[in-house]
Order: sequence, then structure tokens, then C-alpha cells
Amino acid sequence: MIAYPHIDPVLFQIGPLQVRWYGLMYVLGFIASFVLVRRQVAEPGRESLAAHYENLNTALIVGLILGGRLGYVLFYNLSYYLAHPAEIVATWQGGMSFHGALIGTLAAGIIYCRRQHLDFWMAADTYVVTVPIGLGLGRFGNFINGELYGRVTDVPWAMVFPDGGDAPRHPSQLYECGLEGMALFAILWGLRRRVRPSGRLLALFLSCYALFRFFVEQFREPDPQIGFLYGRITMGQLLSLLMLAAGLAIWRLRGNGGAKGSPGNA
Repeated sequence: MIAYPHIDPVLFQIGPLQVRWYGLMYVLGFIASFVLVRRQVAEPGRESLAAHYENLNTALIVGLILGGRLGYVLFYNLSYYLAHPAEIVATWQGGMSFHGALIGTLAAGIIYCRRQHLDFWMAADTYVVTVPIGLGLGRFGNFINGELYGRVTDVPWAMVFPDGGDAPRHPSQLYECGLEGMALFAILWGLRRRVRPSGRLLALFLSCYALFRFFVEQFREPDPQIGFLYGRITMGQLLSLLMLAAGLAIWRLRGNGGAKGSPGNA
């Protein structure tokens, strides 16, 4: 067993203002994404995106936050928020869903691209290759917070988390950081010039993330308010199966004459 490195979740504090590691991870993820997206929109053939870079960023951030929060409310704790509707907006108390954030971001991108007559598929591919950086940093933030830990185990690298009882558990946050973050970024960034037509990088992201998340969910402790669904299936695995189906469908669509149409320029 490895000792859990107790790291103060608060990086520093000035009066009532606290800067937390978890929030810093999000900020670093956004910065890295924006830098890499800016680098891509400067490339030939992406001039239309360069002109909308800042406004599109704003639209996607709004979609991410709204989708992430509403996704958590709907997918993971609906009964509680129906009884306490005022707490739906209390994002500072925690509670964000990746799958909800993904839906919100895609919806915001489709709406913006349609209104501005931009190629949604090209925009999606440009942004999606940078997403794993934020995912990996976010999971590392979960590890620092000692949250979203894994199931009880006897593997040599198990850890006892502060809020996980006395039993050693999988550091599943680090598994997700490695797979959904580092490995997925390496795949997408390495293939970004070779996967064609546009839209297939989005499909590859959806499919690979779904497979990685489904795998790691076998080691992650299910959300206590939900537990297991349909035997040993978790909510995360169920949503990942739907995500995989969407990724495979988009891959087939974009390779079957789909490059002529786009939800953004239809």
C-alpha cells in the first residue's frame, strides 16, 4: 500500500479569497486548450475560425458550465435537486458531469457555428484534440481533493483516502488522468493531420474516451446516491456506451459522404 499524499486543497488564501488546486487545474486546462486552438486556427484553411476564435471560446465555456451542471443534476442526483431546486445553481458546492458538459459544449458549438455559417465539424476537430489536457488536469485535481476515489482493493499501489474509510482503494483518479488525459491527448494530437474528413477526430475522441472511461469505471467507486445499475453497470459506464455509439455513428457518417454536410453550415 502507498501512503496517500495529503495535499491541502487550498493552494493559498488571501483573506476570504481561496485559490484551490482543483480550480487551478481547470484554469490551466482552459489556458492550454486556448493556446493550442489558437495555434491551429492560424494554419491555412482555418481562417474562418480565426475570425471567431474569442466569441466561439466564450460560447463553448458557457455550454460547458451549463451542460456540466445540468448533466449532474439530471444524471446523478435528480431526486435531490427536485426537492431542493434552489441548489441547482450552487456550483460552488461541487457537482459537475463530464457527459453533461460534453453535450452542452457540442450544443453551444452547433448553435454558434450555424448562426455564423461556420463548418462545425472543422471547429469540433480543432477544439476536441485539446480537451484531454483539461480532463487529465481535472482528474489530478480530484486526486488532490481525495474525491472520486476507487473501490476497495489489495493491489500494492492502493491508498487510504481521507473520506474513503479505513480500507485501501484504487487511486482511480490517476488511472483516468493517465488514460483520459495523457494517452488520449497523445492519440488525438498525433493523428490530427492524418484523420480525414473533418468530424472524424471528434468521433475518435468520443469513442476512445468512452472506452477508457468504461474501463476505469470498473475500479472507481460508484456515486453513493446511485450505486450500480443493471447489476454491476455504473451510470458512468451507461453514459459511456451511449457516447461510444455516437462516436461510431459520426465516424461512419463522416466517412460516407458526410463531408458535404455540416450542422454548422447547413
